[in-house]
Amino acid sequence: MFKHEKELFHPVAIERPNPQYAALLQEQLGGGNGELKAALQYMSQSFRIKDPKIKDLFMDIAAEELGHLEMIAQTINLLNGHHVEAETVKAGEIQTHVQMGLNPGLINASGYSWTGDYVTVTGDLCADLLSNIASEQRAKVVYEYLYRQIEDKKVRQTIDFLLNREEAHNQMFRDAFNEVQSSGSNKDFGTTKAARMYFSLSDPGPNAFAGNDVHAPRFS
Repeated sequence: MFKHEKELFHPVAIERPNPQYAALLQEQLGGGNGELKAALQYMSQSFRIKDPKIKDLFMDIAAEELGHLEMIAQTINLLNGHHVEAETVKAGEIQTHVQMGLNPGLINASGYSWTGDYVTVTGDLCADLLSNIASEQRAKVVYEYLYRQIEDKKVRQTIDFLLNREEAHNQMFRDAFNEVQSSGSNKDFGTTKAARMYFSLSDPGPNAFAGNDVHAPRFS
């Protein structure tokens, strides 16, 4: 069961409208590393998790990501202002101004529609946790890029909050992985000598590890 509380997860504000930046921010609404993708991925993965603690973790983070989605949508609304003016967007999506009447849409910064193909579900807890760790890291990187491209201090406050929540989720998933890393595909496969071999296939290059039973190569 879900319910909507009429309060943003964290308050958002802007110093001034900026439709061009609103187009960039669409990436975190409907993009491949955005908030909707994260929410539906974690929720979908949770359906077969048997450990109640980890299942709750996935659902709790998914619910928070929906709250982040609402924050992004509201920020885009504020940045778009009150006038449909496609000429204010020099690059990126213009659907907001020619199709949706400034309504934030489930599209990325280039105007491509959100797709369920963004969502990764394997049914293997280790694989899904590693996928989620990578997803949170990618989302963090996108927010870092977005942060650098806006001088609006109030928008930066919102992005800084979201960026730090991505880091928090990243750590939560890492902690969960540490608890289950000897289960599933990690337990059933990768247990033979072949799982510990490093083949040096760079030529020219050091080949001290070729065919040897080692845990990892040394890199200078």
